[in-house]
Amino acid sequence: MSLLIGALTIGFILSLLALGVYVSFKIFDFADITAEGSITLGAAVAAILLVNGWPPLAATAMGALAGMVAGAVTGVLAMRFQINRLLSGILTMTALYSINLRIMGRSNIPLMNERTAMGQAEELGRQLFGKETVSALGWEVGVRDLSALLLIPALIVIACLLLFAFFRTQLGTAMRATGDNSQMVRAQGADDRWMVILGLALSNALIALSGALLAQYQGFADVQMGIGMVVWGLASVIIGEALVGTRQLGYAIAGAVLGSVLFRLLVAIALRWGLNPNDLKLITAAFVFAALILPKLTARAARARKWRAAHA
Repeated sequence: MSLLIGALTIGFILSLLALGVYVSFKIFDFADITAEGSITLGAAVAAILLVNGWPPLAATAMGALAGMVAGAVTGVLAMRFQINRLLSGILTMTALYSINLRIMGRSNIPLMNERTAMGQAEELGRQLFGKETVSALGWEVGVRDLSALLLIPALIVIACLLLFAFFRTQLGTAMRATGDNSQMVRAQGADDRWMVILGLALSNALIALSGALLAQYQGFADVQMGIGMVVWGLASVIIGEALVGTRQLGYAIAGAVLGSVLFRLLVAIALRWGLNPNDLKLITAAFVFAALILPKLTARAARARKWRAAHA
């Protein structure tokens, strides 16, 4: 039961990563590799501030703000200096590795003895339930795990509602229009370059927020924790699209969250069945490959059935 709760919680935390990838990849068609550095940046900034006595909320917010700056840098490189989009993300990601090491001072910062958001949730859970473990569906569950599972989805719902509301505003609509047709936006007198920069800043703020929460949940921040996260976010978005079956804004946002949770559950099941943790990245790549080709194979099979029915 603890494995299931942990998988759900991490899936919800990483859904912020999926939302960030959705903003950059789906709305702006920008393959932003910055995510692998910005998720670690959010964790690093939050961790070092927590070690220095900052309140968890303020430290988490500063982690998200740092990610916003990183995303804006990638946007400026691509849109103002006309550097290839993919290369812009790679440049920022490469620089962030050294920046993250500078911020942390070492490769790993433990947070087990620091006051974190998860620790505050656990304290609230103890006051609410009055004991260390709680019976859930016949299983004994620790208050910390249950408190985190109640806190994180609530935060994700708030983030999704705010993101949906933002993209319905005039600025948000202009940003979405930039992704659809930048020439039309320029014809309306708007600067499409700034729209992309703002979009990447928003994207990486969400990704860094995910990193800050993940570090507090796992109890440490590590300089290597961002490796492969772009693939994870992309897989979540693709799985989410397959689940909801539409690209409408509200459904797409919900789909990204559902895709992240489902993807994490699939990984947890694979580990439960005896998967070697060293093969986790390989299995992740296999899941992404399957998520990319299965919709096409399904559509091709449906067309073939229709053709056979029409010519029978």
